[in-house]
Amino acid sequence: MQHLMVCLKIVDQKSSFEDKGIKQFMAYPACSILSLGTQAPDFHLPDVVSGKSISLATFADKKALLVMFICRHCPFVKPITLELAKLGKDYISSNLGIVAISSNDINKYPDDAPESLKEMAIELGFNFPLCYDETQEIAKAYTADCTPDFFIFDPERKLVYRGQLDDSCPSNGKPVTGADLRAAIEAVLAGKPVATEQKPSIGCNIKWKSGNEPNYFG
Repeated sequence: MQHLMVCLKIVDQKSSFEDKGIKQFMAYPACSILSLGTQAPDFHLPDVVSGKSISLATFADKKALLVMFICRHCPFVKPITLELAKLGKDYISSNLGIVAISSNDINKYPDDAPESLKEMAIELGFNFPLCYDETQEIAKAYTADCTPDFFIFDPERKLVYRGQLDDSCPSNGKPVTGADLRAAIEAVLAGKPVATEQKPSIGCNIKWKSGNEPNYFG
């Protein structure tokens, strides 16, 4: 099934955030994103904690796979990190595989460098791999647009969900529950269809290296 979603992202312009919250944001419609039903692109990326190479094959025995594009510095990721850690713990014994990927330019954003990501993963107790996408090619393959960005794949590794974690946002005061993402996960694990009406994730745009921006950016 073809599905085109409106992508929303926060674009830095010197500093898009002030102490009181969001200063400005821009919405970009009709991004060239993965359609529902698309096969999961393969990858081979190092886990920043263990150093092991992680790929789709790592999760071959899992019924569903959650791929998350996150980072450390983003003000949209920081408020949800505890929920991401809880998600990993809640599904540790389930048929869900989870992998997080960070693709930001670390020269401009050193908080997103592998050693910093490793500190974050250990501090939060992530029990899933957090991988570093140095070339940014995996972010491009997934048409990842912002942090956070969430993708859920079914047993055949076809995309069934690309949407938000929940209705929370740094500026709206709503609680972080993971409701939307968890509902999609539960549907896949139960062998039920995932609703195709999906709210897009909102966050900071992925920090592309100069000259490496994908054609769907901006």
